Amino acid sequence: MEEVKSVSEWKFKLHEILDSKVDEFKLLDYSNANKEDIWNCLVQKVWKGEPDKRLHQIVQDIFHLNPSIYMVYLTQQSLKDDNLQASLQALLGDQDY
Repeated sequence: MEEVKSVSEWKFKLHEILDSKVDEFKLLDYSNANKEDIWNCLVQKVWKGEPDKRLHQIVQDIFHLNPSIYMVYLTQQSLKDDNLQASLQALLGDQDY
């Protein structure tokens, strides 16, 4: 029977699978797709944390990651970054940071 571990414990075995997903997204014209964003999207949107799973379940989740879920994740991250930048500007005024 396959071992159950937290998803982060399996990450070191998933580089080729993540590369495959990056290549798939790039073929779909998501030219800035990368492994870290895909992994973070899975953690936040699909797994909603660090659940315990079997390796084959994680591979299946990666292969089934829908581009629309990935784009929602990237959009939300962009908005968070914009909000952080706006907050810093409000705190610091016109100073460089």
